[in-house]
Amino acid sequence: MRPLIGIPCQGNLRSAYRRFCVGQSYCRALEMAGGAPVLIPLLRDEQALWDIYQRLDGLLLAGGGDIAPHHFGQVRTAKVSYVDPPRDRVEMFLVRRAVADDLPVLAICRGIQVLNVALGGTLYQDIPSQIPHALRHNFHPDHARNHLGHEVEIKGGTRLADILGATRVEVNSFHHQSLQNVPDLLQVTAVAPDGVIEAVEASRQRFVLGVQWHPEELVDDDPRMKHLFEVFVEEAGKHLH
Repeated sequence: MRPLIGIPCQGNLRSAYRRFCVGQSYCRALEMAGGAPVLIPLLRDEQALWDIYQRLDGLLLAGGGDIAPHHFGQVRTAKVSYVDPPRDRVEMFLVRRAVADDLPVLAICRGIQVLNVALGGTLYQDIPSQIPHALRHNFHPDHARNHLGHEVEIKGGTRLADILGATRVEVNSFHHQSLQNVPDLLQVTAVAPDGVIEAVEASRQRFVLGVQWHPEELVDDDPRMKHLFEVFVEEAGKHLH
């Protein structure tokens, strides 16, 4: 039996048609790794979300729009866009529950930011205007999703370095926000050449790992990124009900 990996959806931000949706690349990467993706709608009823959560073996937080800054104690600037309050609410609820229960969590792009904020951290609302001399971190829309935008340096001896078998990798990059203050539960495990945080993990948890890039778009090109999903799904499999 394949482990069930929940992926909270994004809401109706860029279309007049009311929908909940998830990028296909996340589902495909999980399927390739042996997992069974389960899309989680942005329900208002917390009990319904709890009923879904209890059936999960792992949680994947996907990319998307910006988190409302009030969640990390800041006033919203003009650079913040595509805020999805129902998604913020659902993802904060689920990731806090998952970390408390030691359920495996893989957080990607927006997901690493949600993970950080949910556990008490803060964000830079806009890298170009808040981090002097920063590299380009958002290659959308003029580059393919698997375009390698810059290198990241991974701290040796970490779970991420062990999974990827490397301390330097080239990654794709499609974000304008990044982690600022990181809570005690998380350890910074990778940074870009300009110091922007690119990965975190919780060493006290069985598997809680976040990356700022999009490994789901690199699984066909880089076996190391495919292995990241395989290890995540393997850990989720240990939780099978």
